[in-house]
Amino acid sequence: MSNDLKIIVLKNFEDFGKKVDEELKKIRKTNKTFIVPTKLDRFANGEGKATISDTIRDKDLYILTDVGNRNLTYQMGEYLNHMSPDDHFQDIKRVVGAIEKHSKKTTLIMPLLYESRQHRRKSRESLDCAVALQELSTFGVDEIITYDAHNPDIVNSIPNYPFTNFFPTKLMIETFCKKEKINTKNILVISPDTGAVDRAKFYSSTFNLEDGLGLFYKRRDFSKVINGKNPIIDHMYIGANPKGKTAIIVDDMIASGDSIIDIVEQLIEKGVKETYIFVSYALFTNGIDKFKSLYKEKKFKKIYTTNLSYISDDVKKEKWMEVVDFTKHVARVIDTLNRKDSISPILEEKANIKK
Repeated sequence: MSNDLKIIVLKNFEDFGKKVDEELKKIRKTNKTFIVPTKLDRFANGEGKATISDTIRDKDLYILTDVGNRNLTYQMGEYLNHMSPDDHFQDIKRVVGAIEKHSKKTTLIMPLLYESRQHRRKSRESLDCAVALQELSTFGVDEIITYDAHNPDIVNSIPNYPFTNFFPTKLMIETFCKKEKINTKNILVISPDTGAVDRAKFYSSTFNLEDGLGLFYKRRDFSKVINGKNPIIDHMYIGANPKGKTAIIVDDMIASGDSIIDIVEQLIEKGVKETYIFVSYALFTNGIDKFKSLYKEKKFKKIYTTNLSYISDDVKKEKWMEVVDFTKHVARVIDTLNRKDSISPILEEKANIKK
């Protein structure tokens, strides 16, 4: 067994990282922490620095970060700023800079991929996700691990670089089947748009559904841009008859939630029996009031999500929220890589679910 394992937990992922550390201690049968003490300081003008307070020389190092944590603040002069993904990304670079390539290997575990929604170029616009990955690959990070990237094809921006995209499907379905007493043969998996079709097909095939897939096509107004995107005019449904079915809407994230809510309403009109929502990241950037009202009207049963990115306490306490814990999964990934074992058994989700 390798004894060189160390993890750096950024403040934006502190609670999650401590639980991963506890899981690693159980796996390795030790009481000694794997966490390297690290400080991220801010000067009064907003500039910052990272300080690593223990040796990382020749260590197999794993950095855990959540660029979606909007609950952290810092003082800049007379202003109190909430940290944005850009602030978190800069802190990642500060930590990598402090490592100075002294580690044997540095792996960045960033479940919510930075700028993942800006993954392609349609006109004269920035290609932020690809640029960020290329920057990390040249700056001192040896491998990147993420979960349910908005578009897995983003790996093509760094074709010769280790990049692993895990999917949370197994634990999500496993938890769902334990918590909900339903006939899985009556499930209809819904893709909310064309971009989520592959994810929906995976869920549908995992449940062994012969005719269990539906798709909503988003008609957009391309003459306008509101909050960074073209507004949706209408959702057009294509697929199996939803009447009497248990619908599961699957997507990588809920942001404002407007699109999901519209789909829930349309499914009710089409006669679904009940609706569940599966998302890897419950961002709720516009709050949860609309979902509270929707649940009160009994228009959906529950939202299943992960703890791979920040969820406010107000959201977590709602009885319609089911947060699936991924700390054991991340600890298993770290342990497997550190032992130099194959991660294929972890990646092969469908076989594991059916088993």
